[in-house]
Amino acid sequence: MSEMEGPAFQRIPPWVKAKLSPKAIETIQKVHDWVETECIPAEPIMKAQLAEQGKRWTTQPLMHELRQKAKAQGLFNLFLPNHFKESPGLTNLEYACCAEIMGRVYWAQQTMNCHAPETGNIELLAKYCTPEQKKKWLQPLLDGTASSAYSMTEPDVASSDATQIGCRITREGNEYVINGRKLYGNCIWNSENKFYILMGCSDPENPNKWRRHSTVIVPTDTPGITQVRNLTIMGFDHAPEGHGEYIYKNVRIPVENIILGEGRAFEIAQGRLGPGRIHHCMRLIGQCERAYELALIRSIDTRKTPRGKLISAFDSNIERIAQMRLEIDAARLVVLNAADTMDIHGNKAGRYAIAQSKILVPIMATRVIDECMQMYGGQGLTQHTPLPEMWTYARFVRVADGPDAAHRHQVGRDEIKTAEGFKKRNVEYQRKYKELAKKYGKEYETFWGVSADV
Repeated sequence: MSEMEGPAFQRIPPWVKAKLSPKAIETIQKVHDWVETECIPAEPIMKAQLAEQGKRWTTQPLMHELRQKAKAQGLFNLFLPNHFKESPGLTNLEYACCAEIMGRVYWAQQTMNCHAPETGNIELLAKYCTPEQKKKWLQPLLDGTASSAYSMTEPDVASSDATQIGCRITREGNEYVINGRKLYGNCIWNSENKFYILMGCSDPENPNKWRRHSTVIVPTDTPGITQVRNLTIMGFDHAPEGHGEYIYKNVRIPVENIILGEGRAFEIAQGRLGPGRIHHCMRLIGQCERAYELALIRSIDTRKTPRGKLISAFDSNIERIAQMRLEIDAARLVVLNAADTMDIHGNKAGRYAIAQSKILVPIMATRVIDECMQMYGGQGLTQHTPLPEMWTYARFVRVADGPDAAHRHQVGRDEIKTAEGFKKRNVEYQRKYKELAKKYGKEYETFWGVSADV
């Protein structure tokens, strides 16, 4: 059998296979084997350990055990692109194939230190920090001995317009003083969360609104940080990491905790969020594949025979299964294209393809998982299957790293910029049409979309 046959490579398009290095082929197979043998069978155990009294906000022992095993097998930090010296050597496209497989289990990514927000934070620190900062903050994340969170969203401003972020960062001597309120940073109740990467306003009077904000590192044990509560997502608390709501009151950090320099927050945020959006989308595709497989199993379950027929015998379900297959495969192509564009042209040049992925994939995922839930009937809404949690994650990703509207606006704005070029082409079509009409003695009519007087 070819090294790229079998379930690990079944859904990878031929053009992507042609770009995979030998190392990537080996890694994709190892990730597949890891998820299938170590993660999926352990799902009930992970939930049971989390449910033990008094341990809701403590990382499960099994998670620590799996992380050590994955690290020993070289399955750690796979996401970090190969242009970083700390990278294990995969391209964005190669890692995207791994991320899809990881998405089959919500927490599988964490066993390999490839989970959000760690992925974005590690790439941010690797890209923008000084050697001293990397040693203090990056290395523990790479080693898996600490975790971190990203603190950007605020409750009192439009989160889709980050220029409105109002949490104040004020310099006083050799310290920065932070005051404000934040949402979504991972819960401080989990003691493994060691620091926040916080975006705040350091220069509110700057005439350039894109230079008013800075990014700083805030240790979670700094006096003045209060977690108001855990933020549930559609009713799920997402323990043991979760999402918190925080008040920063006169929180003091040393000036050396600033990243890149004052006023550089937007440059940093764009460098961080692009790859993370692709990771989310590829994991969602893997999650959809798992949901789809559960729907297929349900469709041939001989215990479930409404009106004496298997669920798969009904035309509506045959068409439902076909439509899900088409949508998942189409979405995969969009995301793989974005990953490849980032590899070839860089994150900034790939922003259009990234935005396309971020808009299309979460919507597709919620629709596909919803159809799978329909095929399970009432059971599909309960803990009998992982489908409700899958749907919730997909719905959350529609907002995470920017809501649909913000990305649509970016795509639409870029498209409108191309209109003048198309207009010029159509004017030239019209000019040539006029010449042809005169040559062949035909009455001249208005050409498509171009006024007659042009």
